[in-house]
Amino acid sequence: MAIPRLLVVDDDREVREMMVQFLQQHGFIALPCDSEAAIREHLAAGRVDLILLDVMLGDENGVEICSHLRSEQDVPIIFVSALSADHQRMAGYEVGADDYIAKPFNLDLLLARVRAVLHRARRSSSLVYRRSVSTYRFDGWTYDAKRDDLASPKGFQVALSRKETALLKVFLANPRIPLTREEIAAALDVTGGGQTDEGSGRAIDVLVGRLRGKIENNPKSPDLLKTERGVGYVLACDVALDEAG
Repeated sequence: MAIPRLLVVDDDREVREMMVQFLQQHGFIALPCDSEAAIREHLAAGRVDLILLDVMLGDENGVEICSHLRSEQDVPIIFVSALSADHQRMAGYEVGADDYIAKPFNLDLLLARVRAVLHRARRSSSLVYRRSVSTYRFDGWTYDAKRDDLASPKGFQVALSRKETALLKVFLANPRIPLTREEIAAALDVTGGGQTDEGSGRAIDVLVGRLRGKIENNPKSPDLLKTERGVGYVLACDVALDEAG
C-alpha cells in the first residue's frame, strides 16, 4: 500500500510549511515546492499522487503551470488560492484542475478534499490497478502479490504474518524513500481509524525488527531495511514490478 506523495506548491514559506506539516501528521508524504522547476524535479525523481498548487507563485502563474503539466500527464491537481472569483475558478477548471480551494481555508476541509480527489483518481484507474502488479522483485527476493508468497534469493519460501506482509508492501511501494514511523503507522492503520498513538512508533520498531529477521542476512546490520537516522526506515534497494497477465 503506497503512501500518497503530495507536492505542496506555494511561494509563501509559512503557508507551505503549515500545509506540509499538517498533511504529514495525517499520514501523507508531503513535499514542499515553490516553482514549476521544483515540481518537475519531483516528478522526474519518482511517483507523485497529487499536487496542491497556488495560482500566484511570484513571477510564475499556477494556471499556466497546470496547463503545461496537463499536456504531459494526469497527476491530480488541486488549486489552493486567494483568487476565488467564479471566473478565476473556471480558469483553473478549464486547464484541467481537479478541485479549487479558496484561501483562507479550514485545514479539515483541505484534508477532506485531498482524500476525495485521491479516491476519485484511484477509482478512475481501478481497472489499471486491478491488473497492474503481480510480482515484486528486490535484491534477489520475489514477492508474489497474487499468491501472497515471498521467496528468498535461493528460492526458499519465507512465511510472513499478516502484519509483516502489510509492512513489506508499504516498503515495496515506496523503495528508497525514507519513511517516518508515523507515516508507516498511518499506512498500516496501526490503531484503527487512520490515527496513530504514542505507542505506535514502538510497535513499528518491533514489526520492522521481525521483518528484518526474515529477510536480512544479518538483522543487526541490515542491508535492505535500513534505519534512516532522524527519520525512520528505508528500503535501500530498487524494486522491479511485473505486470499481472
